Amino acid sequence: MTRRYFMMSSTAATASQAVRDVASPNDTVRVAVIGCGGRGNSHMGAWTTLPNVALGALVDVDDSHSERFIGSLQKRGKSPVKTYRDIRKVLDDKDIDAVSIASPNHWHALQTIWACQAGKDVYVEKPATHNVFESRQIVAAARKYNRIVQMGSQSRSSEALQEAVQKMKDGEFGEIYHARALCFKARNTIGKTPVEAVPPGVDYDMWCGPAPLRPFKKGVYHPGSLKYLNWLDLSNGMLAGMGSHTFSLPVRALKLGEPTRVEADITEPIKETYISAGRFRYEFAARGNLAPVTLWWTDGNKYPPEHVTQNLRAMNVEVPKHGCLFLGEKGEIYADGWGTHCVMKLKGDKHWRGVLDHEAAKAVPVTLPRVEGDNHMIEWLRACEGGPATFTNLEIGAHCCQVFLPGMLSLRLGRPIEWDAANLKVPGVPEADPVIQKNYRMKWMMA
Repeated sequence: MTRRYFMMSSTAATASQAVRDVASPNDTVRVAVIGCGGRGNSHMGAWTTLPNVALGALVDVDDSHSERFIGSLQKRGKSPVKTYRDIRKVLDDKDIDAVSIASPNHWHALQTIWACQAGKDVYVEKPATHNVFESRQIVAAARKYNRIVQMGSQSRSSEALQEAVQKMKDGEFGEIYHARALCFKARNTIGKTPVEAVPPGVDYDMWCGPAPLRPFKKGVYHPGSLKYLNWLDLSNGMLAGMGSHTFSLPVRALKLGEPTRVEADITEPIKETYISAGRFRYEFAARGNLAPVTLWWTDGNKYPPEHVTQNLRAMNVEVPKHGCLFLGEKGEIYADGWGTHCVMKLKGDKHWRGVLDHEAAKAVPVTLPRVEGDNHMIEWLRACEGGPATFTNLEIGAHCCQVFLPGMLSLRLGRPIEWDAANLKVPGVPEADPVIQKNYRMKWMMA
């Protein structure tokens, strides 16, 4: 078994005896960016401007992406950095301390595990995983190799969102009896696109990686397209794209474990792509002294019933496009998908107020960590230097994936499911197994 082997046995979950190398606050953390497209540009901007960090290398299957950013560095008077096509080469680079992964979603779990095995800390974009099994494996790898791993869900580090979590945990709204995760973005339409030759300088086989090798279609899979998010063997559509942001608030505030039952509305045939508008109902068991709770996810044009959003709509011309709404015995609270707009309305209040401005905030002591400048990436860097664990560390990021991904089982099976989280099974439904743990192209499993 090689260092890069994607461990799929129970041994991956054993406790690590590894000694972690921790940089001092005065050291420079050298980071390699994996994937130099849309999100990768944000990563590269951070690692060339934040203190105590340096961009050490770029990895992209498309030479033009790397060349474009090298040119940008030169224009700014900065030295060029090493470039690679293959992440496995940069993992052998002893000058690299950590990686930030902004590759397509179907690569996230495997690259995270490889990096942990190589002794690198990891910042991985959301969603961290493509299926529930991967969510367990990346947590096991981070523990086994004693690595700092954070899922990039930037809004989770905002002071307002942390205040919202704290208020719900402290019972400010009483028992929460209804929770809604909202996303009314229309999905990218795909349509018919002709097959084309792979452009020079692009390793398309590596772009597909562990996923099935599809015919190349420019602007559908690569380059620079978000349409690939809709293909179910590459991603999980809007549920994963925005769910990775929005599910973390109810997971934290309501102390959610994995759902026990999930039902997806099946409004159109499920073939190779995500649906045009989704509606999912998640049932969660009692947690300690917290009663069972139902969480709804809606996307596309699936708006919640008017009686659910009537108070929220009084504040807005229309229902917000994304975020979470909670209805409780003592009031309501809403946070947008980015954590920048968090408002609350207790019973007796005439108006909605910001969670940081409401007089109720003064009575609640601060117990959750606050992040310097609400900066998600600085938070990760401080942890890499030996500071406190990040608020959205992998234990939380991967758990959020485990919470919303059973919805994809219900969707793809075309039926409600009972979810046995302990055994990663839909009892009595063996056809669910390939969705829970997909098959990979084995050429990418060993090296």
